Amino acid sequence: MTTEGPAGLPMTVPATDLPDRVRIHEVGPRDGLQNEKTTVPTEVKAEFIRRLAAAGLGTVEATSFVHPKWVPQLADAEQLFPQVKDLSAKAVRLPVLVPNERGLDRALALGAHEVAVFASATESFAKANLNRTVDESLAMFAPVVARAKEAGLRVRGYVSMCFGDPWEGAVPLHQVARVCTALRAMGCDELSLGDTIGVATPGHVLELLSLLNEEGVPTPALAVHFHDTYGQALANAYAALEHGVTVFDASAGGLGGCPYAKSATGNLATEDLVWMLRGLGIETGVDLAALTATSVWMADHLGRPSPSRTVRALSRKES
Repeated sequence: MTTEGPAGLPMTVPATDLPDRVRIHEVGPRDGLQNEKTTVPTEVKAEFIRRLAAAGLGTVEATSFVHPKWVPQLADAEQLFPQVKDLSAKAVRLPVLVPNERGLDRALALGAHEVAVFASATESFAKANLNRTVDESLAMFAPVVARAKEAGLRVRGYVSMCFGDPWEGAVPLHQVARVCTALRAMGCDELSLGDTIGVATPGHVLELLSLLNEEGVPTPALAVHFHDTYGQALANAYAALEHGVTVFDASAGGLGGCPYAKSATGNLATEDLVWMLRGLGIETGVDLAALTATSVWMADHLGRPSPSRTVRALSRKES
């Protein structure tokens, strides 16, 4: 049944062969801000997280307990997390990134309920990001995941460079599958497949998802994380929807990149994703107007307009 959308929203034409509802894993406060050269005040980050939660985003990745030397923007993790931790009581999930056991110790000390580790499908990026080989990085993550699970935490495994690498080019699918199955065997509850430099196309996405299913990784355990370098992020998201994926990483306003992959541009904008999903009749629980206002607010703090086309379009209508 086609329904006409209210002002500022698309017409809804439900698709019968797609999921009814998806969960958006909002990465703006962590992945979106980590590459900003100007330090964002802790209070602004906390308000950003609160506004995102108020807009209906039930999962907001808050920060990373990485060494401040590597990601200076997130050096305030100990100060930030206590300012937003109370959102957990309102059923808002606040996962944090932990690169090693020291990071896990810091997250546990602050009462985090969900953590994520960050692996690579390629040797070049593992070296650039973790200063380890792929196998060495997996060995480092094993005790982190084991201890987190023993403490009752939910664990996500990020896998970067799943579709292409700036140093190695196209990444063989079996190479990605090897890392994914290793993380699953460790105990990771969910795997986020990262198109870190934004080179994936829909057929490539479907091929990788199918291979992972064949290798024993079920679709409900998979999430996708697309960058929009070549304008393919929404097309790739639709392909993942067709496969049955129901967890999508996105960043409010399209913020983000990667400090170790200079060719990586912004993440898929949460507003652009919500606009498409709303048009397909897929529930997200997100208030698009409130989310857009939040991204405009953050863009003002960063001193530049949001790269999200939906944010720009809706902002012009309101001005």
